[in-house]
Amino acid sequence: MSGQSERPGDGEAAWLRWLPGLRMLRTYDPAWLRHDIVAGLVLTTMLVPVGIAYAEASGVGGIYGLYATIIPLLAYAVFGPSRILVLGPDSALAAVILSVVLPLSAGDPARAIALASAMAVVSGVACLAAGFAKLGFVTELLSKPIRYGYMNGIALTVLLSQLPKLLGFSVEAEGPLRQAWALGEGVLAGKTHPVALAIGGGTLVLILLLQRVPRAPAVLVAVVAATLAVGLLGLERFGISVLGSLPQGLPTPTLPHLGIGDIQPVLLGGLAVALVSFADTSVLSRVYAARMRTPADPNQEMVGLGAANLAAGFFQGFPISSSSSRTPVAEAAGSRTQLTGVVGALAIAVLLVVAPNLLQHLPSAALAAVVIAAALGLIEITDLRRIHRIQPWEFWLSVVCFVGVAMFGAIPGIGIAVVIAVIEFLWDGWRPHSALLGRVNGLKGYHDIGRYPEARRIPGLVLFRWDAPLFFANAELFRDRVMAAVADSPTPARWVVVAAEPVTSVDVTSADIVAELDDSLQARGIELCFAEMKDPVKDKLKRFGLFARLGAGTFHPTLGEAVKAYLRSYPVEWEDWEKEPGRSA
Repeated sequence: MSGQSERPGDGEAAWLRWLPGLRMLRTYDPAWLRHDIVAGLVLTTMLVPVGIAYAEASGVGGIYGLYATIIPLLAYAVFGPSRILVLGPDSALAAVILSVVLPLSAGDPARAIALASAMAVVSGVACLAAGFAKLGFVTELLSKPIRYGYMNGIALTVLLSQLPKLLGFSVEAEGPLRQAWALGEGVLAGKTHPVALAIGGGTLVLILLLQRVPRAPAVLVAVVAATLAVGLLGLERFGISVLGSLPQGLPTPTLPHLGIGDIQPVLLGGLAVALVSFADTSVLSRVYAARMRTPADPNQEMVGLGAANLAAGFFQGFPISSSSSRTPVAEAAGSRTQLTGVVGALAIAVLLVVAPNLLQHLPSAALAAVVIAAALGLIEITDLRRIHRIQPWEFWLSVVCFVGVAMFGAIPGIGIAVVIAVIEFLWDGWRPHSALLGRVNGLKGYHDIGRYPEARRIPGLVLFRWDAPLFFANAELFRDRVMAAVADSPTPARWVVVAAEPVTSVDVTSADIVAELDDSLQARGIELCFAEMKDPVKDKLKRFGLFARLGAGTFHPTLGEAVKAYLRSYPVEWEDWEKEPGRSA
């Protein structure tokens, strides 16, 4: 988490590499302590109600939502690489957990939490395996526009889910369009609760104003103010919703017990939530790593996520993931390190043991204001304008991701955007740029005659550059463009030299087509050569038998060497440009 790396071979680094939290302690700045403590206390005001709510949505008792918050936060503080990423129960996982727990538990609370805990264990093992296998590279598909679209979509989803609470009524509709329609209908029908709106709106305004004050604990001040207002003024008599007393008790180590018939659905459900949390955490960790200018470590992120889920599973919890609503709260409150999560976990433990009634007057409208303020901080518009100006298709990719997340949920939305990004990438490979090269007076090397019309071409020599890997989808296009270059040559071609430095790979299909191209050129008395080909690509051609077929003499280290070899074979009239004083050819 400190961003510092250890030297390979250092005995201490061998085990500390997997414990970023302990590494962080070695470089912890005491000046951060106040910020982390305040942020942890602020975060607690969200962790408690959100944990209870998501537990009930997952089909288990509310107290288990607090258990699934305390233990994973402590585990991630040791194993997680992100400085401020907050883990805990998540709305994206609730539906998957409920789909397994509800039919199998048959209303038995003990059986429900056993099933959910077992799913957390499966999810933890899957994430740990992904981390140790270094599968975190798949997150490289999540480009900046995709991350922006994801965060903007999450922000809209959060806003639509919290606005009814801010207004003091509930909305049962699902999906953004139905939610927005139902919200509008509720307002027009006069369902808005004026006291709840006053508390929630006041809390939101206070947070936004205090955020402009350096180092001010905006969320903590606003939440405390709302709680005191309700408690001292007796506003509950107006029928507003409040948190109420917390259930009392701490988690104890428990091994979840399953029946034979439970194994398959729990296994599939655990793998499903692992996939969801993997994608969600990968995006958030990269977003906040970029914000804090620290390196992202997706493999260790999976280890941290897996350790947190295992801890949840063995301490009466259920599957957890990173939180797109609680993490920005920690950031806004001034969090510096994972000590924020530790403070939050310990604060919840103290509340459960010592003062379960402390937050009983906390109004739901104030909690909604906290989440809305956090969601507003997720929205990115300025950089998207820049992206639209310099690369419009990536802007629209972000828009597609935004719409996908808002309409279908986080994972389908990301999936849609990633598929489009992959298609765009492959399209560049299917129809890549290619160029005919010539000599430009006063300019070192050989250059695209399309950009330098004055470039001179050596009689009988076609210099052709292919700017992509050669694979099955573009091999025929490669052959066609080479043949077109031969046909368009201003003098009868004797050699074709492919400038192959951009060619990073060759597959069997393209190798066979190159062999066919060589046959066609040989039939016309033209020799096919290559220049600047990378050794790994040559190794593939050797395995395919193409290197031996063409002959080692047809492969030249540079274009200049290929030109010299051609001029030695064919004494054509050619004068190279005079190099300028002080410049090398």
